Amino acid sequence: MTGTIEKRLAELGVDLPNPTPPAANYVPAVRTGNQLFISGQLPMNADGITLKGQLGAGVEIEAAREAARLCAINVLAQARSALGGDLERVVRLVKVVGFVASASSFGDQPKVVNGASDFFVDVLGDKGRHARSAVGVAALPFGAAVEVEAIFEIV
Repeated sequence: MTGTIEKRLAELGVDLPNPTPPAANYVPAVRTGNQLFISGQLPMNADGITLKGQLGAGVEIEAAREAARLCAINVLAQARSALGGDLERVVRLVKVVGFVASASSFGDQPKVVNGASDFFVDVLGDKGRHARSAVGVAALPFGAAVEVEAIFEIV
């Protein structure tokens, strides 16, 4: 039987991709106790990074919001894989950290990371409401404009 999270993803027209393997010496997810830590996910699809560059230096907020949403989709794909295909094991999303490649004068990182936060709440409902940090950085791997990591409480 399809769970409520999978049903909500289908209602939103989101098909979670196969998780992207790590690009370096780390694992995509670590479970410890009742917590699941998902490594930072980039805005990647089958064609590669969808948005590169810096906010405040050519990259627009709306495009970066969409990229953050794609990062969140990739976070859920990694979580589903780590949970043996069962997202119903998610009790709640505890914490999200969003990194935004930013020019020194750019200060609207929270608007960008809202793309991920809004998606998580749309999919998970109240258990998707989370603590969050939105951090501006000079550069991200592969030139990506956004990266999102997350911590879930699971059963």
